[in-house]
Amino acid sequence: MAMRGPDAIMSELAAPHGIFVTGTDTGVGKTVIAAALARAMRRHGIDAGVMKPAQTGALRTPEGLIAPDARFLATAASVDDPPALVCPVCLEAPLAPSVAARLEGREISVARIIAAYRELRGRHQRMIVEGAGGLAVPIAGAYLMRDLARELGLPLLIVARPGLGTISHTLLTVEFARAGGLEVLGVLINNYPRSPGLAERTNPEVIAELAQVSFFGVIRHDPRVDPDAGHPGEVAEQIARQGWFRRMVG
Repeated sequence: MAMRGPDAIMSELAAPHGIFVTGTDTGVGKTVIAAALARAMRRHGIDAGVMKPAQTGALRTPEGLIAPDARFLATAASVDDPPALVCPVCLEAPLAPSVAARLEGREISVARIIAAYRELRGRHQRMIVEGAGGLAVPIAGAYLMRDLARELGLPLLIVARPGLGTISHTLLTVEFARAGGLEVLGVLINNYPRSPGLAERTNPEVIAELAQVSFFGVIRHDPRVDPDAGHPGEVAEQIARQGWFRRMVG
C-alpha cells in the first residue's frame, strides 16, 4: 500500500461527519488535541460538537461525578450540550471503563452511548469524539474502543508520543485499527519538545514510511494548556496552521 499524500486524503477529511481521536497510549494528550481541534473548527465557522463516550477517573463532588475531560472538551468547543450527552458514561475508578464499571457494580450500555452520539450529531455539523486510552481499551465485556469507532462510522486521528518507543506503539495502533476495518486519516505527534533529540527528529519519517499512513505533523509542547480552565493554550492555533487542517476546513 502506497503512502497517501495530502491530496489523496483531502476528500476523506472533508467527507466524514466526525473524527474519532485515539492515542497510542493513555496520557498522550488526546483530550488537548480533541479540544483544540474543535476550537479550531469553531474559529473557521464549523459548528463542531464534542463527545467523550466514557470517562474514568471522574471527580466526585457533592453534586455527583464530574467528567473533567468532557468538561474540558465542552468548554474549549464552546458548546452547551447536556453533560449526559457529551459524556454518557462517567466512572470514578481510573481504570478501563469495563473494569471500573464492574468494580462500581454498574453495567455500561453501548446503546446509550450510540444514542447520545446520534443526538449530538443531529445538533452539530461535525463531531469530535475522544476515546479513552487506546483502541484496545474494553468498554463493556469484549466490546472495545475500536468497536465503538467502527459503529459510529468515524475515521481515526491517532495521537502519538514524540520520543523513543513511539514507532512500535504507533505501528501497532495503525495495524490494529486497519484489522478492525477502520480508516486512519493520519498520525499527529503531540507534546513535541522545543529541543528534540535524535529519536524525536527521526520518528515522524519512519512512522510515515512503515505505517504507510499520512503524517499530520507535530504539536509542540505548550505549558499554557489549562484543562481546569478549558483552555488548550495555543494548540488550536498550531493545528489551524497545519496543511491537513486547512484542507479539511476548505
